[in-house]
Amino acid sequence: MIQQNFIKLYENSFIENWDLPCLSDYEGEIYTYGEVAGMMAKQHILFKELGIKRGDKIALFGKNSANWCVSFLATMTYGAIVVPILSDFKSDDAMNIINHSDAVLLFTDNSYFEGLEERKMVHLISTFSLDEFKVSAKKPSKKVQDANDKLDGLFAEKYPEGFKVEDLKFPEVDNKDIVEINYTSGTTGFSKGVMLSANSLAGNVKFARESIELNRGEKMLAVLPLAHCYGCAFDFLFPLTKGVHLTILGKIPATPLLLKAFADVQPHLIMFIPLFFEKLYKKKLLPAISKAPMSILLKIPGINSILYGVFRKKVMESFGGRFREAVLGGAPLSVEVEKFFKKIKFPFTIGYGMTECGPLISYDGWKTSRPGSSGIILEVMELKIDSSDPFNEVGEILVKGENLMDGYYKNEEATKAVIDDDGWFHTGDLGVTDEKGYIYIKGRSKSMLLGPSGQNIYPEEIEARLNNLPYISETVVLMNSSYKLEALVNVDLDAVKADGVSDLLTEKMEENRKAINSELKGYEAILKLHIHEEEFVKTPKRSIKRFMYSLDKL
Repeated sequence: MIQQNFIKLYENSFIENWDLPCLSDYEGEIYTYGEVAGMMAKQHILFKELGIKRGDKIALFGKNSANWCVSFLATMTYGAIVVPILSDFKSDDAMNIINHSDAVLLFTDNSYFEGLEERKMVHLISTFSLDEFKVSAKKPSKKVQDANDKLDGLFAEKYPEGFKVEDLKFPEVDNKDIVEINYTSGTTGFSKGVMLSANSLAGNVKFARESIELNRGEKMLAVLPLAHCYGCAFDFLFPLTKGVHLTILGKIPATPLLLKAFADVQPHLIMFIPLFFEKLYKKKLLPAISKAPMSILLKIPGINSILYGVFRKKVMESFGGRFREAVLGGAPLSVEVEKFFKKIKFPFTIGYGMTECGPLISYDGWKTSRPGSSGIILEVMELKIDSSDPFNEVGEILVKGENLMDGYYKNEEATKAVIDDDGWFHTGDLGVTDEKGYIYIKGRSKSMLLGPSGQNIYPEEIEARLNNLPYISETVVLMNSSYKLEALVNVDLDAVKADGVSDLLTEKMEENRKAINSELKGYEAILKLHIHEEEFVKTPKRSIKRFMYSLDKL
């Protein structure tokens, strides 16, 4: 059990940083730690008036916002269990989660509420708006309406001189208690509710506090979905224990908006997914380094180091110029892209985790990280590779420790399927390790393909190479009935139009096929590339839902 009480971390932080900026929406009002604490206290009064008990579930369904963060914190610090629902879930999926979790309250954006059917959410006492913290139910009960109408008066009565720092005292919540149920769609179908204890979240936050430099009064820009474990733990929960001012982007992170926001906020730490860095490399950097005379100059010792320094400076400036490190997670980074960013000495690192571990499993700082790895296993976790030679023979990655979930909510069968009798969590990921505990991921066990002679083929590794070839945006590698590989290709239409090669697309794809095959083992060779016109359907952490695609539909 982690010694530091999770809820006490926030009580202490709010007291110590009372007058400092805490939360703001991008280009919106800034709330201090004291003001956020007051907003939370008002919600605590609301919960009490509605008869909400410790352990009751409160769901959040909306886009990233300062108000979303307030309700998340208010729920946990009351002793209730928060159920964050990813904003890109469909209304029917959200209602299924609300019902399955037994949520008794729902906080949602007004625009999201319009797509929900109140009569189908059977356990709810009421719904409240995340836009203005008012009741949004169309026909609220008298009890709910009275609580809503009296809330300001009740708050003023309890705190006649305003909510002061000496008023702040959160209820006791033991680290063993469940504080969050996080539903994840994964890449294989139906969502499961991951039960996360305060101990699991404390393990993640404690590690970040000890391993990632972030100081009181500094700034961060929250870009990742906060309803997802990665964004929640490291773009939100961790910085608020350090007295950091967190700006919430709250919009789809299109590149122009993102770069403007980075320039405006100038964050000291960046949390991101590899996809953006791969796009930056492919669309901005690769064209510059591939053509003469740049490609020639980069081969000349001395000159190349100067040019790499120029590239590094430009990339650093594009993210505001003040950050010390960029932490990537949620998916592996292309080997080619990783090599380039290492060459220019860009300060980035890659972590590995899963929702079931709240999420972190492994991490290493950028100065000591090993190429190709996803970091080193955390001290509070144990690692086992399910193979006879874990240093060389690929096997399933198994972990256990402080960060591990308590199981799937109301789904003992699914829990037993992933946590064995010895307490090892079977991640479904394949990889190897080394003598220091670094993890090298090869792919998902459920996506691994068997070659004609029983060879293990990891499609993600091939896809990463394909995705860096001209005019290719994304790919899915599949196996046909003859044990040959074929790939679905989503084309980069912007690049195609820019180069005027729309009529030559078939020829360009054939050139790509030949180029990739020259790098692959014989049994990994690609037989054919098929154009897939629509963007591939993805999970919230931007993994392609592979189970939705097959060659039979061509």
